[in-house]
Amino acid sequence: MHPLPATLVGSHVVARVAFLSVEIDRFRDLSGDEFERVAIRHPGAVAVVPIDRGHIIFVRQFRAPLGAMMLEIPAGILDVENEPPEVAAARECEEETGYRPGRLEHLRSINTTPGFSDERIDLFLATDLTEVGAQPDGIEERHAEIIRLSFAEVRSAIADGSITDAKTLIGLFDGMQRWAS
Repeated sequence: MHPLPATLVGSHVVARVAFLSVEIDRFRDLSGDEFERVAIRHPGAVAVVPIDRGHIIFVRQFRAPLGAMMLEIPAGILDVENEPPEVAAARECEEETGYRPGRLEHLRSINTTPGFSDERIDLFLATDLTEVGAQPDGIEERHAEIIRLSFAEVRSAIADGSITDAKTLIGLFDGMQRWAS
């Protein structure tokens, strides 16, 4: 492990909006110089690669910051107090796609934007799916479209730029490899 070149000496909250807080962190480097950085604090999230009979189930939904529809694996914020990530992943998969996982396997954890946020997403592979009907929660999910793509169609969607979401790309890379092995 590498030694840290700076230590946190103070922090203050600038704003709280929904589930996020914006903080200014003050650090001191090894030579004694102090500097500040903005940090967006995030409660964490989960994302799921649901595979059903050689097809991956996606959600195409509106993403307001981009003003666009995005093709993504189902995901959600860790917003239920003390809910383990694997329970949140199963819940999100069922709510967004209408499929309940019979088996969940943790793939990896990723830091999405470490330059300004502490958001961490736990990625899961969901298999042995049972169709139970989607239970959309929120405006984006109510207007979302559930899309099933074969592995070949997924590779084409990645190649042609139809899938650009980082958690989805990483989840697909890991999930397709794990499922195939």
